Amino acid sequence: LEAIDAPPTLFQQARYAVFALGDSHYWPDEKIFYCKPGRDLDLRVSELGGERVIELGLGDDQDEDGWETGFESWRNSLWEALGCDSSLLPGAKPKVKPDDEIKTASNFLRGTIAEGLLDRSTLALSYENTKLTKFHGIYQQDDRDLREQRRQQGLEKAFSFMVRIRAPAGVCTPAQWQMVDKLASTHGNDTFKLTTRQAVQLHGILKYNLKESIQIINRELMDTLAACGDVNRNVMCNPNPAQSHIFEEIHQISNKLSEHLTPRTSAYHEIWLDKKQVAGAEIGDIEPLYGPTYLPRKFKIAIAVPPHNDVDVLAHCLGFIAIIEDKKLTGFNVSIGGGMGMTHNNPKTFPRLADLLGFCTPEQTVAVSEAILLVQRDFGDRVNRKHARLKYTLEDHGMKWFREQVEDRLGWKLQEPREYKFISNGDRYGWVKGVGDVWHFTLWVENGRVRDVPGYPLRTALLELSKFHTGDFRITANQNLIIANVTEEQKVKVQALFDKYHIDNDQHSGLRLNSVACVALPTCGLALAESERYLPVLISKLDDILDRVGLRQDAITIRMSGCPNGCSRPYVAEIALVGRAPGIYNLYLGGGFSAERLCKLYKDSVNEDEIIEALTPLLESYAKERNENEKFGDFVIRTNVVKETLSGNTFHDK
Repeated sequence: LEAIDAPPTLFQQARYAVFALGDSHYWPDEKIFYCKPGRDLDLRVSELGGERVIELGLGDDQDEDGWETGFESWRNSLWEALGCDSSLLPGAKPKVKPDDEIKTASNFLRGTIAEGLLDRSTLALSYENTKLTKFHGIYQQDDRDLREQRRQQGLEKAFSFMVRIRAPAGVCTPAQWQMVDKLASTHGNDTFKLTTRQAVQLHGILKYNLKESIQIINRELMDTLAACGDVNRNVMCNPNPAQSHIFEEIHQISNKLSEHLTPRTSAYHEIWLDKKQVAGAEIGDIEPLYGPTYLPRKFKIAIAVPPHNDVDVLAHCLGFIAIIEDKKLTGFNVSIGGGMGMTHNNPKTFPRLADLLGFCTPEQTVAVSEAILLVQRDFGDRVNRKHARLKYTLEDHGMKWFREQVEDRLGWKLQEPREYKFISNGDRYGWVKGVGDVWHFTLWVENGRVRDVPGYPLRTALLELSKFHTGDFRITANQNLIIANVTEEQKVKVQALFDKYHIDNDQHSGLRLNSVACVALPTCGLALAESERYLPVLISKLDDILDRVGLRQDAITIRMSGCPNGCSRPYVAEIALVGRAPGIYNLYLGGGFSAERLCKLYKDSVNEDEIIEALTPLLESYAKERNENEKFGDFVIRTNVVKETLSGNTFHDK
């Protein structure tokens, strides 16, 4: 239009509307380049006599939902200007209630869940109820492998539910293990998942089996309440500290934190356990900590016991780092502001490592956790959920302000942090001597998936073990399992059982033993690429390189996530792969071996061949040129492969 010699009345009879696309991060000066093509087109058509139906619309990739945020309102305005009801148009999305509105209207997380469970016309729950069931530890999912087939058949998606069982510090009894195993067969998909937050996930549960499943779980003194949702989640802690004698003390603290921060609504027991609502409960059912809107987003707590950081304590909203002096627990350094989630192409979102807030005694942990949670409740972003985690509250207000807010609620001052040192974030495999005459055995479980496969009947072996084991099971934050408190007599029996089924850790490379993957496809609705099903395949190909260069036994952390939300905590790994599309990943390098440093983007949007091509020369150089005891993540920084990244707000810097 600029080039042709058009008369000024060319579009005199035309009415038009233009929606322009742009990215304010790359073009911050909108007067020059931001949305320039669309803006130029809008102006030129107007100059040639066109009449605007509505004003120019702008789609910014930096908005909460990218350009779609602006487009949704612009499109609705366009249809209304044309005299149409936008809600009746093909493909129009129903207006979605904000999360806080759903929570407020839910009568403390009841909603219409009970009625939805009785509706046999669909295997799904309503949008609002799927938001609320997360607080009950339940996610609605569907089998994405079957989506296209069912669409062609005119059927609804193959809906089912994931149920997440809380286990503070990852501890469960043999009887509870047997319950989970049986439930996986009778109501699930014949497997179960040990998670990176020391919980247990059952997948494939159908809607009409949900209530019975929750009742079975509760009968074994476990529950699913607050395993998901905008509340405090499962409280994590090191399940096998080097200072084994303090585990029970740490475990009790994690239980106290979990109990104190659990929602008080009676909706869970009413809906799932058939406890009757007391008269007037709608008025009397209150949440003393959370209130009717609960938190802006999820809240995560972890307890670490140096020198091991197996819980990735700095990747959580709130962390307690145990300080042990003269073999006694004197207190905790308190860290705040960690979190992994981000959004591709949106540099306003980023993973972040926590900062130290102060020091507290063991007796003060509950009060400190409550005060920090209340600051987040009151000041966290309730408008933009992508900016709603505690890490952004801290970024926006600063540590000085945050500490003042916490201490104001406490009524006393935190002490200054004390010295500590982490050496790794991996698990200590094999037999480890505990206090007295008991032993602990840490067993590698590939991506936390407990199942039988040809030649490796892991699930069968663990079920058989649970029938004579007199100690407990402990789930690690690396998705592995500790058979804990094994007596000297039973140690021989346990080892014989593992030998019988060929269950051991020694057959795996150091890379595989330090690998973590989220579930991703086919059940996770957020996954952009494979993770759990693909990482083992990729590691086998990388193992060939490691064998050739002599690195098979070296511990290198590798993590894969099917989307940038980062459930596998990939952004603290030495090698991280984050899904962008089917078969396509971002490759990050340089995370800290003890999870005290973030990784940095090395290659954008690479496939398998490109991943192997990128890593091969780096692994070869590492084998030849590393310093004594130098870890791979440290090596790629020292040799300027990627820049060191210690803060979230520099994560996206080149």
